[in-house]
Amino acid sequence: AKDYELRQYETAKWVSTVIRGETQKEAMRQGFWKLFHYIQGKNEKEMKIDMTVPVTCLVKSGCTDFKISFFVPFEHQDCPPQPTDADVFIEERKAAALFVRSFGGFASPEKYAEEADTLARTLRNRGQPFHEDFFYTAGYDSPFKLFNRHNEVWYFKK
Repeated sequence: AKDYELRQYETAKWVSTVIRGETQKEAMRQGFWKLFHYIQGKNEKEMKIDMTVPVTCLVKSGCTDFKISFFVPFEHQDCPPQPTDADVFIEERKAAALFVRSFGGFASPEKYAEEADTLARTLRNRGQPFHEDFFYTAGYDSPFKLFNRHNEVWYFKK
């Protein structure tokens, strides 16, 4: 469709952390730094790992816990170094079909919520079944990139 796409993602490992009881903006900040320290060598192998995109944030309806994640680079998918920070963990996300809405600019939690609402409304209007109680935000750009920014919201297809 012109305002969203349906993507199939394969099973993959992500390095994640859950930040509890903060605003989404603060959770993203804290979570990003925990994960950044992991890729800078705060892991069992003291290995530096390339930064990947997207950076995702799991947003659940009515919940103030946010799971922030970095995609584990392909060369480390089979055996990612284990985190040494107890708040950081490796998770395997199963293969899934996702409805994706893309948008530009600097994305705030409010903008992500607005885009997720628009995508949910569109999917309901088109009779597309999806998991409505949560969505992911996905950011692809460094905070220093000023133009042609790429952001997404994801809903899982039922």
